[in-house]
Amino acid sequence: MMSECDVSRETLEKLQTYHDLIHKWNPTINLVSRASLAEIWERHIWDSAQIYDVAGNADHWADIGSGGGLPGIVVAILACEKHLGRHVTLIESDRRKATFLRTVIREVGLNASVIVSRIEDVPPLDADVLSARALADLPILLGFADRHVKAGGKSLFFKGQTWEKEVADARESWSFDLLAHKSKTNPQAAILEVKDIRRD
Repeated sequence: MMSECDVSRETLEKLQTYHDLIHKWNPTINLVSRASLAEIWERHIWDSAQIYDVAGNADHWADIGSGGGLPGIVVAILACEKHLGRHVTLIESDRRKATFLRTVIREVGLNASVIVSRIEDVPPLDADVLSARALADLPILLGFADRHVKAGGKSLFFKGQTWEKEVADARESWSFDLLAHKSKTNPQAAILEVKDIRRD
């Protein structure tokens, strides 16, 4: 699992600033559950960070239903060290959360932007990589990916212990190539790497 040992001091400082901003804003707009607030590093930041190396060399990363910026903000912070040309587009319909995301982007200095809209109303983004965490069931996510991922791109979805059932349900209406990466923070969870999505 990625940890503070795997990133530079500058990146760790950016992640710490993000961590502190979550703590500051959370009582007002509930970015993460109160129960998980004390475990932000393990439950949220390092969990989100593990997606980074799965993506490969992608210039445009779209994060949908970004909420408090997990994983989109974490990806944008890591890109400052690992992939300077990478731009992260965050889609979030809640205006208060979008304001938080823009505050983080400004204060940390990230190559990222926020679109305040419902995902289905956003014009196709033609993204190299699309990510989502705790957003919707896989069949719905595949519809978003079909709209926003460019030909040859990939989607990365965080899924819990029922991920195999979600895959089975999704295959009833979609065809796709799948590689399931076991989560490094939760042995029952997985990151689903999905390519070549086709509606049956």
